[in-house]
Parts: sequence; structure tokens; C-alpha cells
Amino acid sequence: MNLQYISDNTGKTTGVFIPISEWNELKNKYKDIEQVDIPSWQIEEVRKRLDDYKNNPEQALDFDATMDDIEKDL
Repeated sequence: MNLQYISDNTGKTTGVFIPISEWNELKNKYKDIEQVDIPSWQIEEVRKRLDDYKNNPEQALDFDATMDDIEKDL
């Protein structure tokens, strides 16, 4: 398997990239691999946050600008 590891700026591995062809092979071999049970509290939290955004979009922060602000303080 041709995996690529994703690391943060400290070198800590934070994820794995699987080529799509190999992912499709895994899905064929393990039929329930994509079945994920999301707890109801998480679904409700996402719905609440989406409602908050829809009601107050001006309060949302730009991700890249926010990360730039955080990084310059490090």
C-alpha cells in the first residue's frame, strides 16, 4: 500500500493519505468500512453551529487570516 503520512509543523504525524485506487480496493474488500455512527450530541452541535452561522454570518472568522494571526504570535 502506498501511504503518505501527513505531519504538523512539529513533525507529529496527524494523518494518512491513501490513494483513491487503494481506498476503492479497501471498500470492496471491507463492505462496511465507510459506515460511521455519529453520536446524536455531535449532530446537534453541528446543527447549532450552522444555525448560529446562518443567523450571524458577520461573526465568522476567515480561517487563513485567523491562522496567520495565531502564527505571528508564536
